[in-house]
Amino acid sequence: MTARPAPRLPRLLEALLGVGTDLDLRGVLQHIVDGAAELTGAGRAALVVADPRESGLAGSGLAEIRTPGPDPAPGTAPLLRVPIRVGDEEFGELRLTGRPGAAPFTVEDEQLLRVLATQAGVSIGNARLYETARQRERWIEGAAAVTTALLTEEGAGDALTTVAERARLLAGASAGVILHPTAEGGMSIVTASSPDDPDGMLGATITPGSPVLEQLLGGEPVFIEDSATDPRMTTHVRHRFGPSMMLPLQAGGRLIGTLALPRRRGGRPYTDLERLLATQFASQAALALVLADARRGRERLAVYEDRDRIARDLHDLVVQRLFATGMMLESTRRRPGADDVSDILGRAVDELRSTVGEVRTTIFALQQPPADPPTGLRGRVLRETASAAARLGFAPSTHFAGAV
Repeated sequence: MTARPAPRLPRLLEALLGVGTDLDLRGVLQHIVDGAAELTGAGRAALVVADPRESGLAGSGLAEIRTPGPDPAPGTAPLLRVPIRVGDEEFGELRLTGRPGAAPFTVEDEQLLRVLATQAGVSIGNARLYETARQRERWIEGAAAVTTALLTEEGAGDALTTVAERARLLAGASAGVILHPTAEGGMSIVTASSPDDPDGMLGATITPGSPVLEQLLGGEPVFIEDSATDPRMTTHVRHRFGPSMMLPLQAGGRLIGTLALPRRRGGRPYTDLERLLATQFASQAALALVLADARRGRERLAVYEDRDRIARDLHDLVVQRLFATGMMLESTRRRPGADDVSDILGRAVDELRSTVGEVRTTIFALQQPPADPPTGLRGRVLRETASAAARLGFAPSTHFAGAV
């Protein structure tokens, strides 16, 4: 008495359940291949993706997903093919070979595989939606983090590096680069974030007249499939990279610079979704840079206004009162009296004169912006004496005689 074949409906339900419980696209595809092989008894199963780039699998080594084991010799085993569709799009094709004993696939095998393929299309669509939502969430969180960093003290010191580093990590790029327009009409790399020799990219220039430059200056993003071979690329570092995005940092109709995100040569091309999200990130980063610059400008203005107020108060109140006191002591010293009183008053007058000189020096220092170079001899002398304080271990006193 021959053994009855195991019922196939439980195996079909098990395969459908395995396909429908995973939200990771690569996991879903592997479940589909494994389930198809188990369901039909095929010795070899593969899922060939029609467009790896649109599926998000380009460059990942998963454009074709297979079960383990050697391929049968061509023409020696029956072959069963079933397409997988996601909505109206043909995603790929299931290919099964290697039935035990080289037995042909049956009509029931094909029917079961089509049921699995229908559920697979739904699961692939769900996995895509989930991955899209995750990507959007990462980019939104990244843009918010950049904005927060630029508008607080932590990120104000090197705003461009903050933007380049965050964008590089979000895009999975080999480098994050910021370019600024040059006086000659080109663009030059001023900031680079990369694990591989970022300093070697600094100063690389896009020459005036480049088609890429014309698009960027017009506020249009530029997407490049291979930086090393694209004739539009003219920088000396282009041979290091492949797919690239060059995104204008534009706010209020003003071009601040360009954010470039190149991947290594031979790397995965950017998808349409990645291009869209990166472009939106660049727009928000440009606005954050403008707001951060305006904030720092307001802070500098407040400091200068406060310094002017202090200088006015010192001049109007302290200097005049000290000068009046000195005149009074000078007149007292000239009156007839004891010699010791004259000596004491003389020292007091000298001290007051010294104090007036130091106050005037302080007023001058407050009126001199800290980031500006000294504008005259007095300013240069004060700058040198201030820098000498660290080496001497004390602040030297500086006195000027006459108008300096």
